[in-house]
Amino acid sequence: MPSLLFLFALFVSMTSAPLDGLALTVKQAVLRVDAVEGPPISRLDLKPEDLGFAGAELGNQDNQTTGSFTGVDYQLVTRAVSPDKALAAFDALRADGISLITVISDARTLAMLADQGGEDVLFLNAGARDDSLRDADCRANVLSVSPSRAMLTDAVIQFLVWKKWTKILLVTGSHPEDKLLADAYRKSVMKFGASIVEEREFKDTGGARRTDTGQVLVQRQIPVFMQDAEEHDVTVAADEADVFAAYLPYHSWDPRPVAGSAGLRPVSWHPAHEAWGATQFQNRFEKLAGRPMREEDYQAWLAMRVIGEAVTRTGKADAASLRTYLLSPKFDLAAFKGQKLTFRPWDGQLRQPVLLADGRITVSVSPQEGFLHQVSPLDTLGIDQPESQCHAFGN
Repeated sequence: MPSLLFLFALFVSMTSAPLDGLALTVKQAVLRVDAVEGPPISRLDLKPEDLGFAGAELGNQDNQTTGSFTGVDYQLVTRAVSPDKALAAFDALRADGISLITVISDARTLAMLADQGGEDVLFLNAGARDDSLRDADCRANVLSVSPSRAMLTDAVIQFLVWKKWTKILLVTGSHPEDKLLADAYRKSVMKFGASIVEEREFKDTGGARRTDTGQVLVQRQIPVFMQDAEEHDVTVAADEADVFAAYLPYHSWDPRPVAGSAGLRPVSWHPAHEAWGATQFQNRFEKLAGRPMREEDYQAWLAMRVIGEAVTRTGKADAASLRTYLLSPKFDLAAFKGQKLTFRPWDGQLRQPVLLADGRITVSVSPQEGFLHQVSPLDTLGIDQPESQCHAFGN
């Protein structure tokens, strides 16, 4: 009896666009731009050297499985550079004939690369979460597989509203990215009818966060900082810079659950996720990389699979043709989240469920039951078309 894998590949080869008997080469790259960062609060959060690259390699292997039957050769190049060398690295990739580039970077660097690349290059954003990239500062040559901040904050607030924990104490960090995240939470709270009863800002004064002394200071500092808060159901932390949020559980003055940047966290992927065939997927990644899958790995895997699916269905590998197909109603992708993923044609954002995890298990998955939308429940997460200021996609 033929294997299921063989039958699947045979079906794909029969339903994909004809390749006229010629081998098609698809050259892709993952460009990871590593900014200088301080150490994380926990050594468990130290970034592996192959962060993102391992996920891309698994995605490329998946593409090669189908490509071996359809006459397509998928080639992958990975580069890790500092921000000051990002443009030079991009130019080198273009010189090698690569026009399909997945980028793991901050929003500013991605926008700079997109402006340099022009319409002949298709960028897959697998890192930057800034809402501006899906709004007024969007680029026509950038499709985002990473969820936006608005999608993540909507996912959290939907769950809190579903739980009827609607009185929120919002604690924000003092860094620019923290303020952007806090603004996304304010919009989500207004969008779903919750209320922020009080806001507090935790100022980053530096210090040794991972030393014994640092822990003692935090254990004394956090309860005092959280004292005398307005009556609230839950504390929501906006700490994208990873300064204080991890200390809020068990250190707060009032015994309240914590969500956001600690406690119940919104993520694109989590190592404990097992539903919808994810266990087998997790096992394959762990066999390849020797570690659990992180969000950047999943997002890079998504980027590879997005391209692989588009090439299989169109028989083409140029940026313009793939972009047109990906934004069309014909495209969808299964990605171990219980629903097929599609791109929003008005801003290039990949629709996807958001996992809510507490560190050991997947607590829930948003969108939550009861949050309805005229097109897709997934569009209850993030910037919807009537709100969008993105005009680069012609909408």
